[in-house]
Amino acid sequence: MSADRPPPGVIGLATPPSMIALAPVHGVLLATLHAAAFTPRGERSWTAEEFADLLGLPGVFGFLAVDHDAPQGFVIMRAVADEAEVLTLAVPPAHAGHGVGRRLMGAALAVVDARGGIRVHLEVAEDNPSARALYARLGFTPKGRRRGYYRRGGRLVDAIVLGLEVQEA
Repeated sequence: MSADRPPPGVIGLATPPSMIALAPVHGVLLATLHAAAFTPRGERSWTAEEFADLLGLPGVFGFLAVDHDAPQGFVIMRAVADEAEVLTLAVPPAHAGHGVGRRLMGAALAVVDARGGIRVHLEVAEDNPSARALYARLGFTPKGRRRGYYRRGGRLVDAIVLGLEVQEA
C-alpha cells in the first residue's frame, strides 16, 4: 500500500475531534458513552469493568474522539494475525451525523493497515440504518446474517455480518 494513499475504506482523519488511544483506565467514560449510544435503542450497555477487561486483552485497541475536551464517541477493535473485528463503535445521538464515527473508523482502519491487516469484520444491527450506511460508505460489504443476534427488550434483531478487504492478501 502506498504511503501517500489510504487503504480502501479509510477516509482521511480530520480534526477536531482529536483521537486518543484507549486504555483500561477509560472504562468508566466508555461505559457512559456506550450507554448514551445504545440504551436509547433498547440495547444493554457494557459496564466499566467490561471495558477495562476488554482493553487489557492482547490485540485489542481503540480510539476516543474528543472535541474541545468533550468526548464524542469511541471505537474498539481486536486484531489477530491478519484479521480484525470491530467490537463496538459508539457515538451518542448528540454527536451522531457529524462525521465522528467515520473519523473513528478511519483511525482504527489505519492501525489495522499499518499492522498488516488484510480484512476487517463486524456485525451491525439490521435495524440500524445510519450505522449500515456508514459502513457501506467505508467499503464494507455484506458477508452473512446472524439471526436474532441482538436483543431489544422482548424482541430479537438480526445482525448483518460485514467485511472489508483492507489490503490484498
